[in-house]
Amino acid sequence: MLSSRAQGLQPRLYRDYVSWYPLVDPAADHRDEADVYQLAFEGAVTPRAETLLELGSGAGHNAFHLKGRFRCTLTDVSEEMLSLSRKLNPECEHITGDMRTLQLDRTFDAILVHDAVTYMLSEADLTAAARTAFVHTRAGGAAIFATDHLRETFRESTEMGSGEDETRTLRYLEWTWDPDPTDDTYTVEYAFLLREGGSVQAFSDRHVEGLFSRATWLRILGSVGYRVEIVSRPVGDGAFDEVFLCRKA
Repeated sequence: MLSSRAQGLQPRLYRDYVSWYPLVDPAADHRDEADVYQLAFEGAVTPRAETLLELGSGAGHNAFHLKGRFRCTLTDVSEEMLSLSRKLNPECEHITGDMRTLQLDRTFDAILVHDAVTYMLSEADLTAAARTAFVHTRAGGAAIFATDHLRETFRESTEMGSGEDETRTLRYLEWTWDPDPTDDTYTVEYAFLLREGGSVQAFSDRHVEGLFSRATWLRILGSVGYRVEIVSRPVGDGAFDEVFLCRKA
């Protein structure tokens, strides 16, 4: 799962090659997990949830499935990625902003912080993002934080993927590894081949992402005021991982 970077120089996929992003991470692939988020919010938010704020919404692929149930406000640091979402989700509100510093002066029933949160590279950044979510959550509302990896369950891996539309074809190799197990980050290296018409071009992309223990996540989310529980999320092929469901009293 990919999403736009929340700090520093954006990876090339979110900038120079953003038009190819839907071939890497199709909106259809988000349906099962979006169903999990919707059910979790419906069970956690009282009274009934109507509004949803997504921090780090990227191309809007979660919102594509959630907008039928919630009035969605989508925010991201990448204007290029938001441009994709505006085309896919024209009925949603879109705001350019950093999840660490965003101030909208209003609250929402539900807050979704998807895998863009993996670009929080320090506990300070993660705390800032958690605080942003908390101040935008109304009393009785809830937030979901869905990171890609926890320190306890992280494993080096490689994955190949492909995508195509009427005129273009893409192939890529994704290599996830941890150059320094003593720090709070890991690295995802991508090699892309893009074919359009009779030509093929190649580019590589490095994504540095945050890696924190379950205890760190629980401590930080609790420190800003949330009551936290862990929810299972489907990740394909019958496998599940963990996301954090956070309630605000």
